[in-house]
Amino acid sequence: METPQSRSATPGSTGFAGRLRRSLDTLRVKLFLAIAGAHLVLVAAVYLIYSWSFDKGLVDYVNQSEQARLVPIISQLADGYRQNGDWAWVTDDRERWFNILREVLGWRVGRRDMREIKDGVRFQTEERVPPAPLLDESPLPPITIDWRVMLFDADGDILIQPPGELQETELAVRLPIRVDNQVVGYLGYVPRLRLVQSLESITARQQSRRFGVIGIGMLAAVLLNAALIANWLSRRLRALGQGATALARGDYGTRIPVRGHDELARLAGDFNHLAEALAAAQRGRQQWIADIAHELRTPLTALRAEIEAVQDGVRPLTQTSIASVAQEVQRLTRLVEDLRTLSLSDLGALTYRKAPLNLAECIDDALFTARAAIEAARLEVELDLDRSVMIEADEDRLAQVFANLLQNTLRYSDPPAKLVIRVATEGEMARIDWEDSAPGVSDQDLPRLTERLYRVDASRSSSSGGSGLGLAIVQAIVTGHGGHMEAAHSALGGLRWCIRFPLAANSAA
Repeated sequence: METPQSRSATPGSTGFAGRLRRSLDTLRVKLFLAIAGAHLVLVAAVYLIYSWSFDKGLVDYVNQSEQARLVPIISQLADGYRQNGDWAWVTDDRERWFNILREVLGWRVGRRDMREIKDGVRFQTEERVPPAPLLDESPLPPITIDWRVMLFDADGDILIQPPGELQETELAVRLPIRVDNQVVGYLGYVPRLRLVQSLESITARQQSRRFGVIGIGMLAAVLLNAALIANWLSRRLRALGQGATALARGDYGTRIPVRGHDELARLAGDFNHLAEALAAAQRGRQQWIADIAHELRTPLTALRAEIEAVQDGVRPLTQTSIASVAQEVQRLTRLVEDLRTLSLSDLGALTYRKAPLNLAECIDDALFTARAAIEAARLEVELDLDRSVMIEADEDRLAQVFANLLQNTLRYSDPPAKLVIRVATEGEMARIDWEDSAPGVSDQDLPRLTERLYRVDASRSSSSGGSGLGLAIVQAIVTGHGGHMEAAHSALGGLRWCIRFPLAANSAA
């Protein structure tokens, strides 16, 4: 039966487990575990390699030492065989055999042991060492070679076997005895594996204790190093996360300090650039809304004033008043249409019906359409057109480009104004130079002329009635045709536009 205490304890324990999981499921903990785990694996690998190399090195050293100590015995046995022609000189005289061993290995044994050797008695002691007391105070037998030294003939048959168990001869390491480059026998020995293993065990325990102390120190250093690295990396990433959260809240003034030149520093720099871009976009959006409201309010105010004047009887309803209202409506319609064009361009929905188009003829059509305005403004037009230049373009959209450029020249050039238009090829591009006369614009204003609703405050102001969208539309259409445009100062004192379009396939050929 569930008690109230158990019911109240369950949520608490679940909540604690959840908080524990969330605290462990952090980048800092994961970095710590990854770095510490990698170091621990490295330490374990070093320990295993060290242990293996130590054991193998000790065994190899013992074997090489034993064989080196037996080389003089092999030399004496070879000399004896050369003098006697067989092994009887040593097999029939065991004391001579032992004297050779004693002379080379330095052994001294008691009289009872000598009698047992002569009589062929085999020791049965478990440690395989002579049990008899020493005749003098000579040192103990060498560590690696004891009584288990034996002699074999050339066929591998045992001639002299050591005291001990018979099956030990099967474990013997056989060293060849050569006389005149012929093998006449083998000197065999059985390594004292138990003693070697004991030495290995003692040395390994000593080394393990030392390595254990070193390992504990390395473990502490690994954990501390992992904690410091994880905390350092997570702190820098945490700053990025906090900055991203601030950006999501709309705080575009957030900046992250850039320290160093690594990937995280570059990421922090990219984050700051993103924040600046978002802040600029927010300012542009706010300015855009304010400018649109202003542009719409101007014709609406004039339209409202005209209508209210007619309604109040201040002005009679005549063709003149209707024409004034129609003019404001047309201005408002043109502004809305320009906004729609730019919106379609931003969405990528501005369609183009491209076809081979003669660039010079398109410019001629635009000038012919605006001939009345050109004459009224007393604009002198000078043409230098290569009439063989063909491009792939939408004729209506390109006519809109030249119409907007011409309107910009008519509005912002002081009379008597002059316009020079040149068309030529430049590599695989068609180039249009559109230059008008004074007044010009400053260097800081040149890059901003194609911004939406941007106007130069001095000579190129909005007093002429422009909405500030014409050049932005021109740039959108030029870009949509794969071209680009740039502004510069004109030799005539005004503004020069350099527009480039890709040539048509047949024209480029």
